[in-house]
Amino acid sequence: QVQLVESGGGLVQAGGSLRLSCAASGRTFSSYNMGWFRQAPGKEREFVAAITRSGGSRYYADSVKGRFTISRDNAKNTVYLQMNSLKSEDTAVYYCAASLRGIGVIREYDYWGQGTQVTVSS
Repeated sequence: QVQLVESGGGLVQAGGSLRLSCAASGRTFSSYNMGWFRQAPGKEREFVAAITRSGGSRYYADSVKGRFTISRDNAKNTVYLQMNSLKSEDTAVYYCAASLRGIGVIREYDYWGQGTQVTVSS
C-alpha cells in the first residue's frame, strides 16, 4: 500500500508555471506506475500525464503535450509535474495516483492523493 500527498498548487497568471510534487510513503514506490489526473468543476476526472516505474516512458494528454513534463525520483519517492505556459483551462484540482497494473486507464490506478488546487487566472 502507498499513501500519496500532493503539493505545489496555487494561483498563477496565464502563461506562468507551477511545479506539482507528489510524495509517496512506503518502500515500494518504484513498483508503481504513476499518473497525474485533474478534475475541473462540473467535469469528470481526466488523465494528464503518466510515467512508468523506471521513468523510461512518459505519456501525456494532447491538451498538455509540449507544456507539461512528468518526472520521478525513486530515491525520494516523489513524482513531479512541471506545468509551463499555463492556460485558464488548466484550472482544476490535480491528483496523483499510483498503479501496480497498467498506466493508461483511470480505473487501473489503485491509490490516490487528496488533490491540490491549481487556478490559472486570465
